[in-house]
Parts: sequence; structure tokens; C-alpha cells
Amino acid sequence: MYLNRFASSTKPTDMTDSDEFKSLLTSASDLGLTDINESKPRYVSRNVVVNGIRIHLLEWGEPSAPTILLLHGANQSSHSWDLVSLSLAQTFHIVAIDQRAHGDTEWPRDGETNRESMALDAHAVLKALDVENAIVIGHSMGGIVAMTLLIAYPNLASRAVFVDIAPELPGSSGPNEGQKQIREFIASAREFESIDAYIDRVVDYDPFRSREHIRRTLIYNLMQRSDGKYVSKNGLRRAAQPTRPGNELGTRPTIEDIRSIDCPALIVRGGESRVLTVEAATAFQEALPAGQLTTVPDCGHNVHSQNTAGFLKALTTFLKV
Repeated sequence: MYLNRFASSTKPTDMTDSDEFKSLLTSASDLGLTDINESKPRYVSRNVVVNGIRIHLLEWGEPSAPTILLLHGANQSSHSWDLVSLSLAQTFHIVAIDQRAHGDTEWPRDGETNRESMALDAHAVLKALDVENAIVIGHSMGGIVAMTLLIAYPNLASRAVFVDIAPELPGSSGPNEGQKQIREFIASAREFESIDAYIDRVVDYDPFRSREHIRRTLIYNLMQRSDGKYVSKNGLRRAAQPTRPGNELGTRPTIEDIRSIDCPALIVRGGESRVLTVEAATAFQEALPAGQLTTVPDCGHNVHSQNTAGFLKALTTFLKV
């Protein structure tokens, strides 16, 4: 049983009349995001069918405004960007995708979940929505997909933002401690007897968000099984078939690959991140022809949800240049 509401067809579903939207406004108020316009933004859930798969996405703002494409991290969904989308919806047209095998998007029948297939999905969604010159923003896994997308389609983006992620660097020798911590969390966050058990696990992993904020967002990461247990909506088939070919995100683009991304690009690092080191972020910035680097304090890897106000300040400064 799904715990959240989303469109059941290709017809957009208005989300501004939902309890979920009211909950989001409460979180925004708690975090001091006071610059949000009091008028309701356009906010819909919708589905598009591309590459033989039903992709669910959240669309905010007016389609006539400049478009921002948002790509989420592993074990997350389009809703991980809700506070960011709410804050930007008066100025931008936001397209936040549930990437294949995540959130409310269909599982691919062939189990293909590598970065190339996700990049092809993102490109197809933009074409289906008739979007050109998008601003592409990706966090973690979504950042790797964004790199792959922009390498394959060099003229697609007007700007790019990579949140707490870098390409494969020369001399890299496997995952660092932060990456191992993420993998351990995902592996341990598969099945729970109760909602509180899930919240306890997330609180241990993410000390930057309040328990109340975590409770408001858990419906997007869990579903209830027929036996009453709560299970992760993300990566279930990957867990069941860990050796299936094509079932992993695959290797990252290399530092040489990303030199072709010549649009203005911002790297956003969490001040207390254990995933993106200062050295890796600096090397990434220096390899990008038009790269910039900024660090947001008081957050770790999940910059945009752990310090939303700080992330928005860095982002809007970059977009105004």
C-alpha cells in the first residue's frame, strides 16, 4: 500500500489541495523559509511514458518560465527536492523526476538501472515536455546521471549544478568512508516493523534534520506490505538480485569525460560531508571549463535537505550571475 498521493494516469494531478502540501508548508515554516510567496504555486504530480517505462515526476511553476531539471540521489525520490521546488516555483518551472526504480516511477522490466539508462530517461522526459536549455541539478547519484546526460548532450543545459558529488578521480581506490556509510544505511533501511523504527534509523544516519521533518517525509520512501511491515520503495529488485548485469549505477564519468561540460557549472559541497572531499571537489572544479565551487555549512552529504536555506542561497546566487 502506498502512503503518499500521486497521479494515477498521464493526466496531471493537482497537489496543492493535499495534506502532503500542507505538511510541506509546515516544514518550510519550521526551517524559516519565509520568502515563500503566500499564493499557491502550480504543483502537480504527473506521469510520462518514455523508453518503454512510466516515469513519475513532480512539476512546479509555469512551463513558460526557465526550466530546472532536478535529479535525486540513491534511495531518494523527487520529493527530496520539495522544499527547494516550493521556494523556486514562483520564478522557475521545476521538473523533478523519480528516476527509474525509485519513488513512484515504474520498475524497468529488464532491470536496467545504470547511469546511462537514467540519463536517457531524463533526456526523453525533457523532450516529452518540450523543454530546451534547462538548468540541470543533480545530487549524489543524480549528479552522476547529470554528468552523463551533459556529456552525451553537450548543448542541452544552460547551467549545471552538482551537489556533493564528483566524477571518478585518478588514483581513486574504491568508496570512501562517507560512501560506505550511505551503502550501509541503504542496506539496513529495507524493512521495518513500525514507522518509529524507520525514523529511529534515519535519525541515527542524518543528525541534521529534526525528527518531525523526517516523519513528514517518510511517506515518500516507504510503502506498507500486506503483512503490515514497512519496506523501502527504492532498490528492492537490486537488493534481491545484486549480481544481475546492468543492475548497478555503474562507474562514474572520469575527470577527462567531464571536461566537455562547458556550460557554467556549480559544485555544491556540504561543509561536513564525508562523501565529497575538499580535494575531490577542487579537482572537479578545476576540470570544468566554467566551474565554480561553493561550500554550504551546517550540513553533510544531503545539502539541500539538511540546510535548505544555505543551499538556496548558494543556488540563487549562481543562477543570478
